Amino acid sequence: KGKILASLFYEPSTRTSSSFTSAMERLGGSVIPINEVRYSSVSKGESLPDTVRTLEAYADVIVLRHPETGSAELAAQYARKPVINAGDGTGEHPTQALLDLFTIKEELSDIDGLTVTMVGDLKYGRTVHSLARLLTLYDVRLNYVSPEILRMPEHIVAEVNEHHIPQAEYASLEPVIAQSDVLYVTRVQKERFEDANVYESVKNAFVITPETLQSAKDEMIVMHPLPRVGEISMEVDDDPRAAYFRQMEYGLYIRMALLAMVLGKA
Repeated sequence: KGKILASLFYEPSTRTSSSFTSAMERLGGSVIPINEVRYSSVSKGESLPDTVRTLEAYADVIVLRHPETGSAELAAQYARKPVINAGDGTGEHPTQALLDLFTIKEELSDIDGLTVTMVGDLKYGRTVHSLARLLTLYDVRLNYVSPEILRMPEHIVAEVNEHHIPQAEYASLEPVIAQSDVLYVTRVQKERFEDANVYESVKNAFVITPETLQSAKDEMIVMHPLPRVGEISMEVDDDPRAAYFRQMEYGLYIRMALLAMVLGKA
């Protein structure tokens, strides 16, 4: 209570930004929102380190989203106050991984022994990078389903392999849908493509429909970090296995817990 969070977002956000704001206010704190950096001194050419140094003079914690991989780590080197990574380009999204892990535990009661299948843009999708790394702490099997040009980065595959976690890559959902306990779907990230034609060629490579789920287990869940752009049909929303909106709500409570820990309330 009485603490201040600076929300510094260089990229668009609905869920992450608003959930951190809601989390902080529910804990009795307040928020300095800088979600339109073009209206801040960033538009004048101010560096990230200088912006962070400025905000830590006014806030107790900084939540940062930035288009460059490694930006949160850089900011933390210059900040005396805690910096929470809310997404650094195509790198990581650690708080999403925490809420994803909680979702799996809450929905399926356990994590060990599960098969988690990640589908879509595994190259640019920072959420799957963080989740795959976090899941190495458990006894799971990982499947990666994506177009050839959007495969899981080699360094993530190598790290998972170091933990002796079974993993396999596929070009189709068909071989793995029936064995999957978690179907983690990601959108193809248009903003990361330099060539619009390449994006158009892969954007609808995998679309989850009610027909897709006919082959799936009765006791499984479909997850998505959101926003979705056509990769899960809206007809799936009524399926009890569709967990993505519950997943989104869990994010609020996870971020409340994280802020309480970081600010010394837990």
